[in-house]
Amino acid sequence: MRPYTVTGDSIMESLTGAPGDAMRGRALVLNRTNTCILCHSGPFPEEKFQGDLAPNLAGSGSRWSVGQLRLRLVDASRLKPGTIMPSYYRVDGLDRVAQPWRGKPILSAEQIEDIVAYLATLRE
Repeated sequence: MRPYTVTGDSIMESLTGAPGDAMRGRALVLNRTNTCILCHSGPFPEEKFQGDLAPNLAGSGSRWSVGQLRLRLVDASRLKPGTIMPSYYRVDGLDRVAQPWRGKPILSAEQIEDIVAYLATLRE
């Protein structure tokens, strides 16, 4: 895991030192295995079944800065304790983590950056 610094409600620096790839990020958002579309809906007309437990992702890039998006993915519980959103890049202090996932982040630093890059493009 790569170190990061939380400043206010953001992680300003890229986890990888480079911007992510928005196209890879879109594919990750739509991956039903472990990410966004399980709980969120958004501007994905090709996806019939989208989540309804969390806010719509449309306009995410207008609502939050890149740093704010990054913190929401890394550890949303820092912003809203008790949230149902997983901490995708945090491993310490978590409860109810299945044995195969203990000590491992759900997403890699590169995947976090790819999703951030995609969500930042969602301006409407």
